[in-house]
Amino acid sequence: MKPACLFVVAAAFAAFPATSHAETICSIVEDVASGKTLLKQGDCDRKLSPASTFKLALSLMGYDAHVLVDEAKPVWPYVKGYSDWPTTWEDSAGPRLWMEKSIVWYSQRLTEALGPAKFQSYVQQFGYGNRDVSGNPGKHDGLTHAWLGSSLKISPVEQLVFLRKMVRRELGVSDVAYDMTAKIADYGVRQSGWHAFGKTGAMSALRIGIRNDRYKMYGWFVGWATKGDRKIVFARLIREEQKIPGSAGKRARDAILADLFSKPDGI
Repeated sequence: MKPACLFVVAAAFAAFPATSHAETICSIVEDVASGKTLLKQGDCDRKLSPASTFKLALSLMGYDAHVLVDEAKPVWPYVKGYSDWPTTWEDSAGPRLWMEKSIVWYSQRLTEALGPAKFQSYVQQFGYGNRDVSGNPGKHDGLTHAWLGSSLKISPVEQLVFLRKMVRRELGVSDVAYDMTAKIADYGVRQSGWHAFGKTGAMSALRIGIRNDRYKMYGWFVGWATKGDRKIVFARLIREEQKIPGSAGKRARDAILADLFSKPDGI
């Protein structure tokens, strides 16, 4: 017989169906201590670009290498010519704002500060997805673009492998790196009493080479949550069937946080 918590999780997901404009490609939840899968729905082995969910890995790298200092430092200025989508990124930023606003140019300055050898070494050390940071063919841009619809790919199952190691502190980085990453990825204590952490990610189908879906958007939300002695990791990957204002990643985030943590007896 399945544990009772499996039925609670499954019931929660059933209570929050996907909108008519979106398809949930995968929802997956695992218990950190046991590694047991609490819920797995959809194609959770499908590999796609991590997009901005990769900022969790970048944060660990940055704090471990002392490129990042704390929640507010370093502050780096926007310079004309940096990746600037959307225009709200055209400003100075520190680590918390970088994570909150998902600022691509800040990520790129961070990886440049790490340098190609150290960047690739961390990706290998973390066993992150397919570990391919070569970038776009012939462009030699892996240091700044590998995770942006390019060579680096990861599945929801692999996201949870990485997250579980992070929560267990098994990635070989400093305690400061784990602690600070949690601080800047903090979503607070939810209605259910679970304390949630995570990162959104979004990308167009055209950007990741799916030309027959060129107007569709993919959205990620991956993270972890703690409640007392319990810890879980989770991921949701969605595909939106038409252009909708705002971020597909934020919609994936809002849906899975509601599914898992909106009720006192959730999980």
